Amino acid sequence: MIAIRVYKASLRTISFLCKPERLRLYSTVPDQDAPDMERTHDYNFDLAVLGGGSGGLACAKEAAKHGAKVVVFDFVQPTPQKTTWGLGGTCLNVGCIPKKLMHTASIYGELAEDAQNYGWNLTKDSHDWDRMVGNVQNHIKSQNWKIRVDLREKNVTYYNEYATFVDKHTVKSVNKRGSERTVTADKFVLAMGGRPNYPDVPGAKEYAITSDDIFSLKYHPGKTLCVGASYISLECAGFLNGLGIDTTVMVRSILLRGFDKDCSEKIGEYMEQCGVKFLRPCVPNKIECVKEPTDTSPPELRVSFTHNGEEKSDVFNTVLFAIGRKPLTDKINPEAIGLKFDPNGKIPVTEEELTNVDNVYAIGDLLNAPELTPLAIQSGRLLAKRLYAGSKILTDYVNVPTTVFTPLEYGSVGLSEDAAIAKYGEENIEVYHTKHTPTEQVVREASPLEGYNYAKLICNRADNERVVGLHYLGPNAGEITGGFGLGLIMGATKSDFDRLVGIHPTSSEVFTTMNITRRSGQSIDVEDC
Repeated sequence: MIAIRVYKASLRTISFLCKPERLRLYSTVPDQDAPDMERTHDYNFDLAVLGGGSGGLACAKEAAKHGAKVVVFDFVQPTPQKTTWGLGGTCLNVGCIPKKLMHTASIYGELAEDAQNYGWNLTKDSHDWDRMVGNVQNHIKSQNWKIRVDLREKNVTYYNEYATFVDKHTVKSVNKRGSERTVTADKFVLAMGGRPNYPDVPGAKEYAITSDDIFSLKYHPGKTLCVGASYISLECAGFLNGLGIDTTVMVRSILLRGFDKDCSEKIGEYMEQCGVKFLRPCVPNKIECVKEPTDTSPPELRVSFTHNGEEKSDVFNTVLFAIGRKPLTDKINPEAIGLKFDPNGKIPVTEEELTNVDNVYAIGDLLNAPELTPLAIQSGRLLAKRLYAGSKILTDYVNVPTTVFTPLEYGSVGLSEDAAIAKYGEENIEVYHTKHTPTEQVVREASPLEGYNYAKLICNRADNERVVGLHYLGPNAGEITGGFGLGLIMGATKSDFDRLVGIHPTSSEVFTTMNITRRSGQSIDVEDC
């Protein structure tokens, strides 16, 4: 009887889903055109977006909102380890979202230890990698589906196909079965983003992984080597170490190139305090497989490297390369339209994101700009509004808040200290800075965080001490930096920060009480209230 009831229930479900009005949810081609918009061309679409990541999707939906007929092409080429993913781009599938979730997982382990000092009798058991990965991937897949439904509801056509240019108004696309289609459009937006680089090292592509693979890794990574000093490398090393995994970072030269040096070095020192090992300066030479992986266990990989001029080797279970990313500009047949790009593969554009081709625009990680999801979303939306809603607002690529989710979180907005000095002159730069101890950490018996929580404001003395850079090391860096970012956009000065009444006891209030400058030479150790 139970089986019969289940069978009947299944038939009712299938009947429900197969009704015409329900079937529309499972297609990504709208039944009708977008709302009426005066058209001056005979192309299939007003706008074609190449790339289904955050920026491309934001641009496509905004354009459709204002009456444009829009199509999005997106197709993920598998990694050398055959990893692939769904619609939504790097951020959702193999970037910001899974990274933040795994960073949070490591924080929970740290909090379990801290909780004992607050009276909780908790024990920190071993971490379940498979369970965490399963839950993270379930969330991602649910978002992949929601995006497809959202595109349909907003009258955006979506093709899971790889598109390349035939001419400046035409692309040819191919799906995973090899079927082709030709589509024409009045305008194009390039938003393909980028993929991780592999070094020219024997065994790198055969045995190593990148951030494209780590978040869906089907086995526990075991002893891990993270190669690179980028924020991606340090973030991955941070959460892996926090999950109890033996982790080493191989660094060629400096940490977090392009970020504030002061803060970058403090992050490295703190991570060493937490147990992350650093090989510096060091470069890999060869990777060999000592033991093949199974469905449930990692391989054993012998890595040969040069460390401080000496040839050495060690065995790791997982080698993760995070040595930069390459924009996908050479995969779309750019020669067919005469598209120009810089030696680094990035596309030079005008302040309105227009390339050298008069109907082709580019946004996101394809530009010589910060590679940040919110920035890509913002530029995509503003571009669509300029093209189809008469807007004149341009994207601000300077005052962009960002956070590096290392164990010691780092938030910044505006210029680094070195960049500020280069732009305004050392004599015109005043740096206010301080250390701080978050209240929630004061009952710890011993904390590696002590002495590393840090904040500074970089001010232009020649412009009424306008704040041109804000930097913060400590918990909740994203929330703190995101809020103060508005002040920098509006031209806040040091006196504006002084007039602000901070919320006590929080870490953010340190920005309202800073009074020690670097040039004064005074100690920045502060007493707790």
